[in-house]
Amino acid sequence: MSIKQIGVVGAGTMGNGIAQACALAGIPVVMTDIAQAAVDRGLKAIDGSFERLVKKDKLAAEAKARAMSLVGTSTDTAALKDCDLVIEAATENLELKLKLFASLDGLAKPGAIIASNTSSISITRLAAATRRPDKVIGMHFFNPVPVMQLVELIRGLATANETYAAVEAVARQLGKTPVQVKNSPGFVVNRMLCPMINEAIFALSEGLATAQEIDDAMKLGCNHPIGPLALCDLIGVDVQLAVMQVLYEGFKDSKYRPAPLLVEMVEAGYLGRKTGRGFYSYG
Repeated sequence: MSIKQIGVVGAGTMGNGIAQACALAGIPVVMTDIAQAAVDRGLKAIDGSFERLVKKDKLAAEAKARAMSLVGTSTDTAALKDCDLVIEAATENLELKLKLFASLDGLAKPGAIIASNTSSISITRLAAATRRPDKVIGMHFFNPVPVMQLVELIRGLATANETYAAVEAVARQLGKTPVQVKNSPGFVVNRMLCPMINEAIFALSEGLATAQEIDDAMKLGCNHPIGPLALCDLIGVDVQLAVMQVLYEGFKDSKYRPAPLLVEMVEAGYLGRKTGRGFYSYG
């Protein structure tokens, strides 16, 4: 099937990044959120990202204008009714996503694919909230979306081959490299990455080293471009906790238990860059 228009649910960091990638690839996209202020912030983020590329001579001003003209916005999910593919990029909360999928199933046109950008939640479970489980798939982008090349494409139990093929083609059109993944808690990257971050938090809480020393050790000793604690701040301390909880509940293995300090950070509202404070402080 041909994907001619894409809808994105959620105008936050991931949502506006996905919308930006679609527009830059020449695909009309509709970005929605529940609040106008959130939509406005998302659109401003896309414009700012494009403008930085223009200033670096990596994007022509005409190309920016053309891409921006392809981005539509709305606070009403009914604006998604003509989309061939709807990508859900809402908060990593199971109950919220289940309600969203049931709602999107009711308003999306027949044959439309509904994808989730979830970083850990079961695609099969989300698909079961719809009457089109064969048209549901995981499409997990990485932050920042315009820069990161990987997209994990996760098949649910009922995902049709045609659905996978259509979404894989879109991922390549966006300039991404898709990796096919079976439905399992945390999929591939987060199943390995989040326990590493969790262990770094255990090390910090035990006084093994400071946050900066832990990050420097991983950057200099393992050639990581960013340390695990700084990365946790970037992706969101609350998102890290959500993924660890999914891994722990999914496998019932104590190696996935969230570090107590991680839980306490979320309880304190220290969620990383988006709140100005996490394992580091941001002005």
